[in-house]
Amino acid sequence: MNKKFILFFSLFLAISVNAQLKKITLEESVLQQGRKFGADRLTGFQWVPNSDKYVYYTDVWTKMMSASSKANKPTELVTLTDMNLALGTNLKNFFGLEWIDTNTILVSEKGKYYTYSLTSKSGKITQVTPENAENQTFDLSKTNLAFTEENNLYFLDKNNKKIAVTNETNKEIVSGQSISRNEFGIKNGIFWSPKSSYLAFYQKDETEVADYPLLDINETPGKLISIKYPMIGQKSEKPRVGIFNLATGKTVFINPKNNPDDYLTNLSWSPDEKYVLIAELNRGQNDMNLNVYDANSGEFIRTIFNEKNAKWVEPEHDAFFPNAKSNNFIWLSEKSGFQNLYYYTIEGKLIKQLTSNKFPVREIMRANPAGTEIYFKATGENPTNMLVYKVDLKGKQTLMTKNEGVHNVVISSDGNWFFDEFSNHSTPSKSLLYDKKMNATTLLESKNKYDGYEMGTAEIRTIKAADGTTDLYTRLIKPSHFDPNKKYPVMVYVYGGPHAQMITNSYLDGANLWMYWMAEQGYLVFTVDNRGSDNRGFEFESVIHGRCGFNEIEDQIKGIDYLKSLPYVDSNRLAVHGWSYGGFMTASMMLRKPDVFKVGVAGGPVVDWKWYEVMYGERYMDTPAENQKGFEEASVLNYVKELKGKLLLIHGTNDDVVVEQHNLSLVKKFVEAGKQVDYFPYPMHKHNVNGKDRVHLMAKVLNYIIDNNK
Repeated sequence: MNKKFILFFSLFLAISVNAQLKKITLEESVLQQGRKFGADRLTGFQWVPNSDKYVYYTDVWTKMMSASSKANKPTELVTLTDMNLALGTNLKNFFGLEWIDTNTILVSEKGKYYTYSLTSKSGKITQVTPENAENQTFDLSKTNLAFTEENNLYFLDKNNKKIAVTNETNKEIVSGQSISRNEFGIKNGIFWSPKSSYLAFYQKDETEVADYPLLDINETPGKLISIKYPMIGQKSEKPRVGIFNLATGKTVFINPKNNPDDYLTNLSWSPDEKYVLIAELNRGQNDMNLNVYDANSGEFIRTIFNEKNAKWVEPEHDAFFPNAKSNNFIWLSEKSGFQNLYYYTIEGKLIKQLTSNKFPVREIMRANPAGTEIYFKATGENPTNMLVYKVDLKGKQTLMTKNEGVHNVVISSDGNWFFDEFSNHSTPSKSLLYDKKMNATTLLESKNKYDGYEMGTAEIRTIKAADGTTDLYTRLIKPSHFDPNKKYPVMVYVYGGPHAQMITNSYLDGANLWMYWMAEQGYLVFTVDNRGSDNRGFEFESVIHGRCGFNEIEDQIKGIDYLKSLPYVDSNRLAVHGWSYGGFMTASMMLRKPDVFKVGVAGGPVVDWKWYEVMYGERYMDTPAENQKGFEEASVLNYVKELKGKLLLIHGTNDDVVVEQHNLSLVKKFVEAGKQVDYFPYPMHKHNVNGKDRVHLMAKVLNYIIDNNK
């Protein structure tokens, strides 16, 4: 065959194959990452209590499938249509379903609760909460149902009788809701005792907390809505814990032992219901006591231990009792430099440090039925992973998951089986079932939903931090049509703050699909998890203390140095974008490193830390009175004259996390300095822009970068 023809045919074939590939639209990249392009999974996997059977859902959560772990031959158990017909409900899916026993499930619709028998295919209504009820919380038996109405706490007993736990007429005294603005791992404010003899709850007095105005433009005329927002260094809420005795109908209260605005965190019940454990933290967040109180009287019993740190102590997990017949418990602490497990008696004796890992334990999942083995999540040696381990009470640790990646594990009630669903760089999703001997059966392995589409590639590398020794993980996304002989502009996506990790060993490597869309527009998309970010231990994270935006920026610049070393990077066309802490980082780098970036888009940025909330802000920055230099150094307002590139500022007008005062104050400073910037508000949106409007947001962000980074 003629060589010219072969060359022509090969070129034609390459063009034809490429032409057949579909392009992912921006709208798809924003809204369909977990839908159209979501990996195949056993959705909503649950073990049926006290059995070896499991269930999952198909047809968009409308069909429940069941299988025995020994046979693994799924059959249809019940459809949503059948259940709605039996109950007279109009449920849209099975989401939020709970198990009462092996054959009975609990579902809810608009504050009404129903039980449904899988054997008789019938059901009944059990409880009805008031129309304005919130924070509904069942006890362990699913008999008593606590809830809040406005600022007060109530519950329905087994006879559906409504009982008032609090009766506060002062609207600024709030019971049964989460406190401390959901910091310290606090997600709720209602805590049933194990046998339902008592109902503990948080109560916060917000009388002295400043009101902050938000504008509702949907009213005519516009209406101001006040929220309670405690800013750094100002008056904060005063918490206490109430304990309601169901037998006597009486409530006792536990107040902070030292100062009234100290934090009461990580409340837990002892299995025998005699004691309540509370991690009490001073407002400076560097001195924590784990205290024990008498459940019946509310009297202080003892301090189990004290933990101090010059930077911060951050309790995020309640005491875990592995055995229902013992008051010995496990505590998660970072005092070794990495979060590890410690086994204590309730009298305060350390029985054993169960783990001594140089990587963080992230979560206790459960114990085996005997209470002798504890299952937990941890990163392992590679901080981009999330693995599952078990440890016995003698400290013998075993890795349960066999593959690198990010794992979601569900353990059967008897501890003989566990379901493992994971993804990694090369695996969209794989579902495995392990027996007691750790023999694995593959239940499902997802195909790559991006086959047939133009899709770039991601590279994970490590670079050295600004300290010259610490490894930092980086992710570089290249377009599908990448040519190493060309020069590419770069968009740096940054977060950089605590409790967040951008790069993980999951499919797409922790990236958003819109980043791959941006790559297809002829960009490289780059991210660095700088010091200060999550899953690397206390020393790594705490470098931000008192100097937010200092070491983080220096590490980001090391990332820029790495980019500039690559022959295919156009170092004159660098852009940066981030939201929240990432918005703070974006604005800071545009102004403090004005010769690096040509374009920046800062969304919902912290501008001056004195306008941020007490709980988060004082942990990392202390107060302006304690750290004046640090606040001045971190304030974006002090660098506005340095702006050289194009900068777009974005904010939700009803942001109740980073209030719009930040961005508006920054715009004012730019005006005063004679500097031109762009500003775009998202009316009525809070700290982020979600729903269909998010497509508009990402189009705004990415088109701004493309149009100005030339």
